[in-house]
Amino acid sequence: MSGTLHRPAGPAGRRRTAGITVVVAALGLGAAACSSSSAATSSSGGGHVTISVDCAPPASAPAQHKEWNEDVAIFEKANPDITINSIYENPCEVPASFTAMLDAGTEPNVFYTYFTDRNQVLDAGQAADITSYVNPTTVPNLNDIVPSAMAAVTAGKTLYGLPTVNYTQGLVINRTLFSEAGLNPNDPPTTWAQVEQDAKAITKLGHGIYGYGDYSASNNGGWHFSSEIDAEGGHMIDQAGSAATFDSAQGQAVLQALHTMRFVDHSMSPTQQLAWGTLQKQMAANKLGMYIAAPDDVYNVIVPQDGGNINDFGMGPLPSTTGTPAGSLSGGNDYMFAKHDTPAQIQAGIKWLVFEDLTPGVGQFNFVRQKADGFPVGFPEPQLFGGATAAQFQKLQDASATINPSYYSTFTDAHELPMGEPVDAQAVYKTLDPVMLAVLTNPTANITQLLATATSQVNQILANSGG
Repeated sequence: MSGTLHRPAGPAGRRRTAGITVVVAALGLGAAACSSSSAATSSSGGGHVTISVDCAPPASAPAQHKEWNEDVAIFEKANPDITINSIYENPCEVPASFTAMLDAGTEPNVFYTYFTDRNQVLDAGQAADITSYVNPTTVPNLNDIVPSAMAAVTAGKTLYGLPTVNYTQGLVINRTLFSEAGLNPNDPPTTWAQVEQDAKAITKLGHGIYGYGDYSASNNGGWHFSSEIDAEGGHMIDQAGSAATFDSAQGQAVLQALHTMRFVDHSMSPTQQLAWGTLQKQMAANKLGMYIAAPDDVYNVIVPQDGGNINDFGMGPLPSTTGTPAGSLSGGNDYMFAKHDTPAQIQAGIKWLVFEDLTPGVGQFNFVRQKADGFPVGFPEPQLFGGATAAQFQKLQDASATINPSYYSTFTDAHELPMGEPVDAQAVYKTLDPVMLAVLTNPTANITQLLATATSQVNQILANSGG
């Protein structure tokens, strides 16, 4: 997928503080338009219906805006009894306005949310139950959508939306700095010990270059810690969602690795309390060797926004003690359906999402048009499908690839298990920010005490929320 996913350019699944939301409806108007009929089949019966859909790219993102409108035109031609009322906005979701929208019950018929928004939407009573409308007939690739993505839009046995993007994280590397430091960019480190060794070698290049970077502010520190502990085989919260479990050997190992790089090796910058956006700029400027992120950081931010050279970057799996990540925090976004929707509007919305977001070869997954329009093609995202649909997706993507897939092969080959996000994710991440900050700013940080204090605080959060 190109840098034009339905997800902001930053830590997806959380409220991002930076980045532009770009959406490419990547369907060509020539021969590709003919193939759209399989996904955008004509609606049957019931009279005319209009649905409002948000997160349409505004005119300030001209290429994405044009392509979205082209897809709407193709879909409406194939479904003359459906009208799409596009709501153009960037960013797609602002926390204050999103909350106000839910409080007022003014959400569009089909509205964009992060995976972590589900409970807020349900608590507000603003999501329609679409369980009876979704099946392998109405959503042909339904059984191939990865379980963790479907779980993000499901509560109990009730389905409230359809996922459109899913991601896991890996280790983004600067291939140029690896080469300059005498390291093999085709063999990214997989263990924390290797990360530490390579970070030291890169830092020796001098000129303000550091080997490794991490976050410790704006909930991003806790978010990264969650993914890092998943890779170690640990968990942030127990299966019942009632108790914190990160005060563990896995949590200790992650924080000790970071503390060592910061204060023993000095391969991390003394400037800390970093939030999302800073590390991307450092990578683009060839001042940072490694940090963890999802692939979209490269194609959504580092290259188009921060001016990096796409050939400078690659990815490996998340680092772990063993070198084989047990899993990765995963997240993404979806569309939910307003409580006030009519059955006809729900059916029309599902049909639109199948066309635009859930069918390889059309909508956001027409790689032929992406290549023609100059978007990078070949990144291992979104990780939305398994089975035959994943194979079809990969075949189409490979045929139009404009990047070197081998730069990302060790990340792809790791097949990281998506773990989802913890209960009360935002509150949990916020609580872990001070832990990350202390580890990266205090040379005598007491990791044991930091984890114990954060555990007590998270347990109180879970108790207050009924976890």
